[in-house]
Amino acid sequence: MKEYFPEVKSIPFEGLESRNPLAFKHYNPGEKVLGKTMAEHLRFAVCYWHTFKNLGADPFGPGTMIRPYNAETDPMTVAEETMRAAFEFFRKLGVDFWCFHDRDIAPEADNLAETNRRLDKIVDLAASLQEETGVRLLWGTANLFSNRRYMAGASTNPSPAVFAYAASQVKKAMELTHRLGGAGYVFWGGREGYETLLNTDMRREAEQLARFMHLASEYKKEIGFTGQLYIEPKPKEPTKHQYDFSSAACHAFLLKNGLAEEFRINVEANHATLAGHSFHHELAYCAAHGLLGSVDANRGDLLLGWDTDQFPTDIYDTTLAMYTILRAGGFTAGGLNFDAKLRRQSIDPIDLFHAHIGAMDAFARGLRIAAAMIEAGEFESFVENRYRGWGEPLGQDILGGKAGFRELERYTLQNGEPEIRSGRQEMLENMLNEYIR
Repeated sequence: MKEYFPEVKSIPFEGLESRNPLAFKHYNPGEKVLGKTMAEHLRFAVCYWHTFKNLGADPFGPGTMIRPYNAETDPMTVAEETMRAAFEFFRKLGVDFWCFHDRDIAPEADNLAETNRRLDKIVDLAASLQEETGVRLLWGTANLFSNRRYMAGASTNPSPAVFAYAASQVKKAMELTHRLGGAGYVFWGGREGYETLLNTDMRREAEQLARFMHLASEYKKEIGFTGQLYIEPKPKEPTKHQYDFSSAACHAFLLKNGLAEEFRINVEANHATLAGHSFHHELAYCAAHGLLGSVDANRGDLLLGWDTDQFPTDIYDTTLAMYTILRAGGFTAGGLNFDAKLRRQSIDPIDLFHAHIGAMDAFARGLRIAAAMIEAGEFESFVENRYRGWGEPLGQDILGGKAGFRELERYTLQNGEPEIRSGRQEMLENMLNEYIR
C-alpha cells in the first residue's frame, strides 16, 4: 500500500531525556492523571481542512506546499488519496479523533445531487478507514462560506433559496456525521454577519438564524443522531459584525431563541483573542454557564488582526485551559481539535508531525500542571475565601431575597464602611509560575 509519510513509522513517547524531534516528551497517552489517562482527558483530534487542504496560502499569496496526495488531476482521485493520507497521519501520530468540513473531503460538483454522490463515495472510504484504524470522528460540519452563493450569508441570507440550499447542505453533513459515528456537529457562521446596515435587516437575519438552528435540532432527532450540537463563536471572520461574536453573544442568542438546552459552545483560542478576550476567559464563561463543549486548539498572533491559526505552544494558555476544563468536569463529547495550520515556510510533509507533536506536548504539560494545581487546592481555596461573605448571614439574605434596598441601607448605617481585602493578584501569578516549570 502506498505510503504518504514514509519517513515516520509512529510517534513514540520518549520522555524529557529524549532529543528525538519526532517523539513526545510529555504526552504519554496511557499515563493516569486524576484517575483518567491523558488520552481520555485530552481527546486530541486532527482537523482535515488546515492539515490536508491548506497548502500555505495566505491573504497575500497562493500556496507554497506540494503534497504527494495532490498530484492527480482528477478531483475525486485527489479526494480519495487525501483521505488515505489523512488516516495514515492519524495512525502514525497516535490521535483518536478527526474533524471535517463537507467540502474538505469531497469536491463540490455543479449540482447538489452529484455533490452528495461524491460525498457518499468518500464517506464510504472514511468509514472503512475508521474501522481499520480505530480513529473516530469528533465532529463534522458544513462549509457555508466559500461558495459565492453564500457571499451574503447562509441562514441569514436575504434569499430564502440560499437558506434552502444551506439547509440541504447541513442536512447531508449531519447525515454523514451520524453515519461516521461523530460525537458532535458544529455550526460556525463564516458569513453570518454584515458589512453595512444600509442593506441589512438585523432583526430579520437573527430570526432566520434561529429558525435554521431549530430546523437542525429537529432533524438531529429525526435521524436519531445523539451527538452534541455546537455553536462556534467567530468574530471578525470575515465580516465586521458577526452575529456569533463571542461565547456571551452566542449564549444570549441561544437563550432568546429557546435553544440553550440543545447547543453547547465550541471555543477556539484564536477567535477568543479576536473578540478581545483571552482563551481562558471564553472557556471560563462557558464553564460558568454549563456551555463548555469542545475546543479548537490553536493560537493567534496578537500583533495581527486576523485568524492566523497557529499551533498552540504557550504553556500558560494550555495550563489555564486545562485547569478550567478539568474543574468543569472535563470533556464528554468534545475534545481538543487542532484547528491550526503550518506556517507558509514550513513546506515539508514532516512539518505536520513536528507541529502536532509540539501542540500535543504543550497540552499534556498543561494537563499535568493543572492537575497539580487542583490537587493542591491553593487557588480554589483562595477564591472560596475571597467570597466567603456570601455564605454568611448578610450574603445569604441578599441571595435569598430577604434583604431589599431598605434593609441593605439599614445594615450599612449600622455597620459603617465595609472592610476591603486585597485581591493578591501578584501573589497568585507568582504561585502560578511555581507550578509552571
